[in-house]
Amino acid sequence: MKSLTEYLWFDTEQKREMVHITDTVRDIVFKSEVQEGFVLVSAMHITAAVYVNDNESGLIEDIWEWLEGIAPYREDYRHHRTGEENGDAHLKNLIMHHQVIVPITEGDLDLGPWQRVFYAEFDGGRKKRVVVKVIGE
Repeated sequence: MKSLTEYLWFDTEQKREMVHITDTVRDIVFKSEVQEGFVLVSAMHITAAVYVNDNESGLIEDIWEWLEGIAPYREDYRHHRTGEENGDAHLKNLIMHHQVIVPITEGDLDLGPWQRVFYAEFDGGRKKRVVVKVIGE
């Protein structure tokens, strides 16, 4: 069995941002030389997420609107009593999840025709990382 671990670093310009990372993940899979297996893509921070969906700007705007409806920024989160102001970012992480597993078939990501991998930042302003771990044969 082969494996490869790499880290992606993000320091987004905006506090909240969606970053398309499919090509970067695909390059890591190619580098691993794994032909059949899986790649785990996992945000290593509790105010960010990784998800799979369509790379379409209207949908991304809809996702932001949906997230804000479920977990809007508010000043009265109990978490803010710790001195931070990112309670909504923690909740958005729970909604979107912190990781995805994508199958690798014949040396490439085995995604559906419109599926793409994204890093979602909910509390930008500092450097954060994502682990990409490829495992297979």
